[in-house]
Amino acid sequence: MLSPEKAIPNSDYESVGDDQEEFIDFEKLFSIARRQWMVVAVSIFVFLLLGIAYLLTAVPQFTATTSVLIDRGNSEILNQLANMGVQVDDDGAILSEVELFKSDTVGLAVVDKLNLLDNPVFMSAPPSLSSMIRSAFNVRKWFSDSSDGVVDQDVRRMKAATNVANNMDVERTGKSYALSISYTSTSPELAASIADSIANAYLLDKLNSKYDATRRASDWLQKRIDELRQKALDSDLAVQKFRSEHGLVAVSTNGSSLLLSDQQLSELNSALITAQSDTAKAQAKYDRVKAIIDSGKTDAIVNDVLDSSISNDLRKKYLEASKFESELEARVGADHIQAVKLRGEMAEYKRLMFEELNRIAESYQSELEVAQTREKSLADSVAHATGISSAANETQVQLRELERNADTYKNLYQTFLTRFQEASQQQSFPITESRIITKAQVPTRPSTPKKPLILALAIFAGAMFGGSIGAYREFRDRFFRTGEQVRDELGMEYIGHVPLMSEAELAPPPATSSGSPRDLSDVSLATRYVVNHPLSAFAETLRSAKLAVDMANPGKRCKIIGIISSLPGEGKSTVSINFAQLLAMQGSRTLLLDGDLRNPGATRAIGRHAENGIIETLLDKRPVRDSVLVDSKTKLAFVAAVVKRRMPHSSDLLSSPLMANLLEEMSGFFDYIVIDLPPLGPVVDAKAVGPMLDASLAVIEWGHTSRRVVRSTFSSHPELIQKCLGVILNKVDTAKLKLYHSYGSGEYYYSRYSAYYHES
Repeated sequence: MLSPEKAIPNSDYESVGDDQEEFIDFEKLFSIARRQWMVVAVSIFVFLLLGIAYLLTAVPQFTATTSVLIDRGNSEILNQLANMGVQVDDDGAILSEVELFKSDTVGLAVVDKLNLLDNPVFMSAPPSLSSMIRSAFNVRKWFSDSSDGVVDQDVRRMKAATNVANNMDVERTGKSYALSISYTSTSPELAASIADSIANAYLLDKLNSKYDATRRASDWLQKRIDELRQKALDSDLAVQKFRSEHGLVAVSTNGSSLLLSDQQLSELNSALITAQSDTAKAQAKYDRVKAIIDSGKTDAIVNDVLDSSISNDLRKKYLEASKFESELEARVGADHIQAVKLRGEMAEYKRLMFEELNRIAESYQSELEVAQTREKSLADSVAHATGISSAANETQVQLRELERNADTYKNLYQTFLTRFQEASQQQSFPITESRIITKAQVPTRPSTPKKPLILALAIFAGAMFGGSIGAYREFRDRFFRTGEQVRDELGMEYIGHVPLMSEAELAPPPATSSGSPRDLSDVSLATRYVVNHPLSAFAETLRSAKLAVDMANPGKRCKIIGIISSLPGEGKSTVSINFAQLLAMQGSRTLLLDGDLRNPGATRAIGRHAENGIIETLLDKRPVRDSVLVDSKTKLAFVAAVVKRRMPHSSDLLSSPLMANLLEEMSGFFDYIVIDLPPLGPVVDAKAVGPMLDASLAVIEWGHTSRRVVRSTFSSHPELIQKCLGVILNKVDTAKLKLYHSYGSGEYYYSRYSAYYHES
């Protein structure tokens, strides 16, 4: 007998197994694949048929390809000519060129050049399975006016250009500056022609856009030049007018412009410096002469004395007289008359010499006065000119601002004039930064449909679709399939399974001569399956149940066993009847009670002719022996539930002391008492009988009863489930059971077990 903790199902139950389970259970994946392979195979087959239908109805499409190179060398030439042109140094520039290929300008140019509006191959869409499907699901077309009307020519051109863009594919070749342009059409010649026309239209559009841009730049520059020319003239005129109003006369000196007042001040400063130098020189000469005169030295010499012939003669005579006087004084003495006379001449000569020096000193003094006067005059002139220059400098601040504005407008005018000349020359250069490097060739093989790819995609899509359906079916499969699920979900022992019976096994038994009215009357062969097939898997499962009952209650003389299920229709009554038959076949005195007083399935199966049953025994106090039916072959005793009226209080009757006394009384005559109890879900009758049971067996329909329902119903009957010895899976499809096996499980070795089972 299981413990309450293990027997009562719990939604939070954790299966007991290896703590180190694999992250991916490959056994389960393989089992799922075995179960759902048919769904996947059917899906692949259906999608493969759709792919073949598409290939049979699809019109072959031909793709022609041309290549255009974004030539960076030419772009650099354009930049040198006009600082304009497309730079293709990044992915953004390449993507911009790709969008230019798909523009309406290129598309319309191709339409007009090839006259595609009159080309029936281009204008008519080829019928195909995909186009018919798109047309069928085009909801807008359902509500549009289908009447033929006059279509505007511009609208037709735009539709044709859109068709060109839709069938065109532009891709960058690796990391290079080459673009591959492909066009797809039902006609190989038309595909090649349109591909070449797209490349040529692109180059022509680049030339036209460059010409238009240059022309617009020239027009703008022309207007700007006229404006700058006028501003340059106005600024020059403002400078000249300001000079005239403020007397700022300028003179040119060595290529530079200088105000007249500044030039005069500069000249006066130079003259003043010269005058100051002359005054200093005259003062030095006068002071020297004055010093000689004051000292009385006759040997002192100045430049003007040397230059004077008079001074030189007097000095010469003075020196000669001095020489004679010295010689004479040495011979005759100092008092000699001749010596005295010579000394008198020397004194005269000296006087005359100093007179000459005084005359020279007066000339030096005159020169000094003249120099001083000139210096003073120049200083006054410099002071006056400085005042004039200071006033002019204050005004010149505004003049320099006007001159800067004039120079700015002059430079702008010269720059824009140069750019205008360059832009004018640029219009005559038919050069672009792109060129065609590969011309489109007429394709010899269709590019679409790609048969291997379509078939591979169809198989892949079918596998994915079938796998999705299979995964959904597995997700929705919330029923009990294996004993491992019983143990994991319910924490209960798994006794075994009962195979699903065939139509022949469920057929009515052959008619036999009726014996005693106390004999069982079988409605179906299913109620005597273990009698007719004692070596079957069904019988072996019931033997396992008997063994579990015996081991759970080894010392008890009579064992009261309840057969339960969660829902009606799970085959509980059939299992109860066969289990009781098995016990009786093995020589045990066995009593089968139909405890389902509201829906007596066992009574309908083997005792529908009974007139009295358990209700009459309990309520009318009739002897139980008057209600017992007996199987003539196995000696199984059966007490039916003859329901003659509805019983709203059946649970009270089953839990009453009368029922307890009845079971106590029957325990003295039988080894086993098997009670076919009502299902746990709809009613509480089984719960009422629970305290009187020694054990119970649960029956669950394989593949039909939800695991959630079983957990819910079992958890609401803990006392009854505590006595449950295990679970029997009923109506098992043995052909499908092998799809749910995993390595090491009982289902995995079922093919080996089957050698011990004989259904015949």
